[in-house]
Amino acid sequence: MSFGKNPHVAKAEAAEQKARDARDEIAREQAWLEAARRWDRAAERETDDKRRQLYTDKSEHAREQATLQPDASEPDSSEPGSSATVADAPKSAPLDRSKPRTGLLN
Repeated sequence: MSFGKNPHVAKAEAAEQKARDARDEIAREQAWLEAARRWDRAAERETDDKRRQLYTDKSEHAREQATLQPDASEPDSSEPGSSATVADAPKSAPLDRSKPRTGLLN
């Protein structure tokens, strides 16, 4: 651990990333609330008033994110029955089997 650095900031940022990557609504909400608690903890440990206010603002923002509903206009591709299909995948050029393959093992 470095001296002079607030270790709770990295933990709060990691919690925010976990919230962004959450797959379902409950996990997303819980992760945002955890991020808010981590930002509160970072603010408590901060001695600089400017940074303390920044961390408090981030805590409030994380709580707002926890109460927001995800955007319903974009389908979640991880759910079964979503509108994303294999046909929607980007097309690639067909493989040319006439040429020998070269790679790391050849």
